[in-house]
Amino acid sequence: MTAVIDEPPVREPSRWAAPPRPVWEEEPSKAGVAGKGLVLALTCLGVLFPLWIIVVTSLSSRRTIDQAGGLVMVPKGITFVAYKELLSGGQVTRATIISIAIALVGTLFSMTVSVLCAYGLSRIGSLGHRWFLMLLLATMFFSAGLIPTYLLVQSLGLTNSYLALILPSAVSVFNILVLRGFFMGISQELIDSARIDGAGDFRILWQIVMPLSRAVLAVITLFYAVGYWSAWFNASLYLNNQDMMPLQNVMIQLVQKQEAPVGMAQAIKTGELSGLAVQMAVMVMALLPVAVLSPFVQKHFKKGMLTGAVKG
Repeated sequence: MTAVIDEPPVREPSRWAAPPRPVWEEEPSKAGVAGKGLVLALTCLGVLFPLWIIVVTSLSSRRTIDQAGGLVMVPKGITFVAYKELLSGGQVTRATIISIAIALVGTLFSMTVSVLCAYGLSRIGSLGHRWFLMLLLATMFFSAGLIPTYLLVQSLGLTNSYLALILPSAVSVFNILVLRGFFMGISQELIDSARIDGAGDFRILWQIVMPLSRAVLAVITLFYAVGYWSAWFNASLYLNNQDMMPLQNVMIQLVQKQEAPVGMAQAIKTGELSGLAVQMAVMVMALLPVAVLSPFVQKHFKKGMLTGAVKG
């Protein structure tokens, strides 16, 4: 007789049991955490180390720069002579004021046009919204080119004018689409209730839609502000007067063309001031506004960009 061995019954997985987790959701190992930390540390070092060199060199005296043979990594004898000379009312001071004014006025104008356009396109029943949307999308893939754009600006009499730094790049279709996607995600019942109470489109936009869209508005505002602050091509193309040049174009003259700012050439020649320290100081001044504003808007990036992109 053969012995019968009772096998344990096979339990079927309960339908209430949690499904297996994907690989990317598993708890990372200690080696994985250490590796990620190392990569992140090296990335931060690769970004911050050049900035450190620029800042230290801009704060170094001519003697320290000569001893280091160029860029300074270890600060010795900190001095603010380069910044003092740059902000003493010369070409760099004027260019900084111009860049700030262009960034403020241009961002305000671009946001006004983009918000109005995006809100109109987000209302499905608005007149011709589909055709306007297709027309905007077409401009993302087809462009007239540089020469027709220059001829248009010239025919409008905008050359040697600050409007030439704003109008040709005033509207970004991508930003409008992001705003439109966010506006479409706002509850239609909320807007309908406001209409029943007698609110018009502008009041709905100002008092309901915009307060609910602070995250995406902050992100798009930063995009426009950084774009205007960093722009240099339009100025080099449409401006012939050196006194009207913004800060980015002055920085190009300093770094690439090795031209000293107006009023500082004599101080550099006589050895009172290092030309390299002046170049680094101008770079710091150009990077400072973006570095200061970015942390305040950083918390809105995830919500603003992902919500507007997914719901479009």
